[in-house]
Amino acid sequence: MSVLTPSSDRHRNPSGTDRRMWWGLAVLTLPVLLVSMDFSVLYLAIPAITDALAPTAAQQLWILDIYGFLIAGLLITMGNVGDRIGRRRVLLIGAGMFGVASVVAAFAPNAAVLIAARALMGVGGATLMPSSLSLIANMFPDARDRAKAIGVWTAAFAGGSAIGPVVGGVLLHHFWWGVVFLINVPVLAVLFVAAPRLVPEYRAPVVARFDVVGVVLSLLGILPLVYAVKTMAAEGTDGGVVAIGLFGVTMLVAFLAHQRRAPAPLLDLALFRNPQFSAAVSVALVGMMALGGMSYLTGVYLQSVRGFDVLTAALAGLPMAVAVAVFSIGASRVVAAFGLRTAFVGAVLFAALGNLGLVALSLSSPLWVYLLFTSIAGIGYGIVFSLVSDVVVGSVPVERSGAASGISETSFELGTAMGLALLGSLATLVFRERSDGWSFGDTLGDTLHRATEMGTGGTELADAARVAFVDGMHAASLASVIALGVLAVVLTVVMRTRTASRTDDPTSRTAAHDTEVADVDAVRP
Repeated sequence: MSVLTPSSDRHRNPSGTDRRMWWGLAVLTLPVLLVSMDFSVLYLAIPAITDALAPTAAQQLWILDIYGFLIAGLLITMGNVGDRIGRRRVLLIGAGMFGVASVVAAFAPNAAVLIAARALMGVGGATLMPSSLSLIANMFPDARDRAKAIGVWTAAFAGGSAIGPVVGGVLLHHFWWGVVFLINVPVLAVLFVAAPRLVPEYRAPVVARFDVVGVVLSLLGILPLVYAVKTMAAEGTDGGVVAIGLFGVTMLVAFLAHQRRAPAPLLDLALFRNPQFSAAVSVALVGMMALGGMSYLTGVYLQSVRGFDVLTAALAGLPMAVAVAVFSIGASRVVAAFGLRTAFVGAVLFAALGNLGLVALSLSSPLWVYLLFTSIAGIGYGIVFSLVSDVVVGSVPVERSGAASGISETSFELGTAMGLALLGSLATLVFRERSDGWSFGDTLGDTLHRATEMGTGGTELADAARVAFVDGMHAASLASVIALGVLAVVLTVVMRTRTASRTDDPTSRTAAHDTEVADVDAVRP
């Protein structure tokens, strides 16, 4: 129930929505923008963090993706918490946690403290996205307004991920690496001041039981498995690491078994029987994997391989950020021109083509090659991420759209983290294998430091390390191209039989705002 009383009819638009709700929407886009930016803002900061804190290869990847794994693992649970104690209250509690963790991260004295701070940011971030989206669904009872509002929310998430490296690079040009975390503080201060005045409180009248066991099993499965993959890529295989990996696999199997019999499962496995739903969720997962891996590796490439300063590297990422933003907003026009299936499959292929172009990058490639292919990828990703929600929610019955949208959100978060973990680990593995007898460090940055300390004798070591890193980047790019290509084929098949299971007339969804996050079905482009 809202605690906000409508002001008067003159403050309402023809659909009946209070104008203050639109200001409230602007406030609710702030935490979403921050959460998505903090996935990508570190891509250009990693070389500076490596210089300051000297993390190992495994620690470097944990700094990047412990945040995403905890958001993905806790997203649905935190939405349930918001239903119980109030969504605005949970939003503000999470924002406070996010802000405190940001300050700790900014002044972290070593890699371990930074990883812990990023983990706390992940817990806080997990409260922000479901709370903000569900509040929007409650604030806009008119379906057309709700569609516009959730479209703005989606654009904020996609835009934040795209502009994160650019913002981070501009700040790093003038300040030390910790500033990429401190920028969260003033934005959260605005949220704390404005949200109580502009955002109504809401509690769900009926809430599902917590699947605490599911949350624990999912984290016990994902984190050890990822740790094993990273450690094997960076340091090789031993019995202890293999045992940790097998433990993670066992816990994931136990998680799936628990989900089949749980009365209120964290993950509704029945939804995956729909091939269109499964394909769209896979696109969200693999698409974010490819984008996250590409952004991280090219950030290191531009600075540590090509020698560009951080500002130049940031500006080089601007065309892709613009492409993501423009085509995310314009996805509906693409669908109108070519149809949903063609637009979706074509966008995936554009993303694959952009990633394939990274194979052309070398130690001396013209910068325009990077700009061209990352822009092509940005076109594909912008369209894909706008259409995933439509396909996911449109492929299931309306009463199950809440569960479907929750899985979709989780796939986006988990995909980013897995891209850094899996593609980053693959690049690290190739980097180590291409050492050719040279004494490489854990990372390219560490190796370049060694080369600098050797003086003129270190030039050949530095050159060999740069070549090995580029080989690793190429391998990761090809892996993402193969995954996206396979998905394009699958989409071509499963979307052939897509039927309009529900009406496209938003006025017919009059009862949807009384459900939980089921209102995401209004996001149709």
